[in-house]
Amino acid sequence: MATAAATTSSLSLLFARPNSRHPSGSHLRLPRRARCAASDAAATATKHRRPAEENIREEAARLRGPSQGFSAWYVPFPPTPDGDPNERYSLDEVVYRSSSGGLLDVQHDMEALARYPGSYWRELFDSRAGGTAWPYGSGVWSKKEFVLPEIDSDHIVSLFEGNSNLFWAERLGREHLGGMSDLWVKHCGISHTGSFKDLGMTVLVSQVNRLRRAPLSRPIAGVGCASTGDTSAALSAYCAAAGIPAIVFLPADRISLQQLIQPIANGATVLSLDTDFDGCMRLIREVTAELPIYLANSLNSLRLEGQKTAAIEILQQFDWQVPDWVIVPGGNLGNIYAFYKGFEMCRVLGLVDRVPRLVCAQAANANPLYRYYKSGWAEFQPLVAETTFASAIQIGDPVSVDRAVFALKATNGIVEEATEEELMDAMSLADRTGMFACPHTGVALAALFKLRDQRIVGPNDRTVVVSTAHGLKFTQSKIDYHDKNIKDMLCQYANPPISVKADFGSVMDVLQKNVNGKT
Repeated sequence: MATAAATTSSLSLLFARPNSRHPSGSHLRLPRRARCAASDAAATATKHRRPAEENIREEAARLRGPSQGFSAWYVPFPPTPDGDPNERYSLDEVVYRSSSGGLLDVQHDMEALARYPGSYWRELFDSRAGGTAWPYGSGVWSKKEFVLPEIDSDHIVSLFEGNSNLFWAERLGREHLGGMSDLWVKHCGISHTGSFKDLGMTVLVSQVNRLRRAPLSRPIAGVGCASTGDTSAALSAYCAAAGIPAIVFLPADRISLQQLIQPIANGATVLSLDTDFDGCMRLIREVTAELPIYLANSLNSLRLEGQKTAAIEILQQFDWQVPDWVIVPGGNLGNIYAFYKGFEMCRVLGLVDRVPRLVCAQAANANPLYRYYKSGWAEFQPLVAETTFASAIQIGDPVSVDRAVFALKATNGIVEEATEEELMDAMSLADRTGMFACPHTGVALAALFKLRDQRIVGPNDRTVVVSTAHGLKFTQSKIDYHDKNIKDMLCQYANPPISVKADFGSVMDVLQKNVNGKT
């Protein structure tokens, strides 16, 4: 079975489940709102609409029940037995690094959450899915207790992100991957700004909104990020919705026009810098150290709290059954850890009994984690990333490398790479079976092709490929591929349009040659 065993030792420091049990014989009931959402059709039919003058945010404030005592805070990452057990920070502090200069992670009060059995959380999350009750209609905020439990619903900035399609890639698996019958693609790019970054940005901007408003009233002038495109789009949209200034640093001439226009249209201050992403990242960190601008990059662990809900959502969509493999494209490497964190949190709290094996897929032109993995985790060597069609993961010095290694070791994970031709062919082949994939999804699919060829992933393994962005953001790469306009690339699945004279005979000749032959 291609699954990871439940892990212990250092993991228990991060996801420690208490030994205390719920009092024997007690009967846990869902909260009132959850019971109403899960009630029978007759009860639903008699439910009245909110007053016409009341919006959904005001309705949520009116119906708000008492706090259930859940909380979360920052702790140093990774957890170590010899570290300072008392080092922790409130989420209301503006802090990005531990006292030793390392990363931070959001730690939840697992003892409080574990007072409720896994069945409680499964039923609660299922009862909220896809509704319009504020803020639980969001795929992120439907898991609010696992994300930012203490934030007031009135401070949440949501565009009803998440709830994305889990696509059964039937034909791709059957015809091109050796008869895989249980292949799925999680379309995280079918979201408000067209990428999975929305899942994390709703959390970060919501927390900034909380900090800026009374009673905290922190003097935060705006929110800034360095970006390869998708982060800036998400940040700009959520800041625009909240009325918070957004500042984005972009590498000049290295992102698609579709990505560039998003922050411009949303009113962000856009700085196009003559450097790569890593250079932009260095500059934004220097700027946020001097100005009251809140850092929005994945160095900030708040975003991972939103991104981890995609993992919980996958479990939910499989009726709380665990897939065998989850393949995630990797650039700055926060997302692979976010998926691990979502799966592991559900395991520790009893929603599921195991976690899947994780695969991180990198473009060969930007593959520092792959090289680290192939060295046996001997020594990490950052590099200058070369140009890749998977531009959002064109990162040579990823911030979250330690997080990614932690997740991969904990799940007996794998790192694979894809050349430019492999990723473009995989993307185009997927498109031929009904998708419209981005190049980053092509990286993950190319990794799957290799793992199938190596017989590491079996034909009956339930496998989920994470699609991180919408293909419409990367149309130029598709145009060049189908025009066979890419140097040193065969473009074997190219499908260029056919120029035909506007007469019946010419059209019939072409159709008989192309359509009849395919039939």
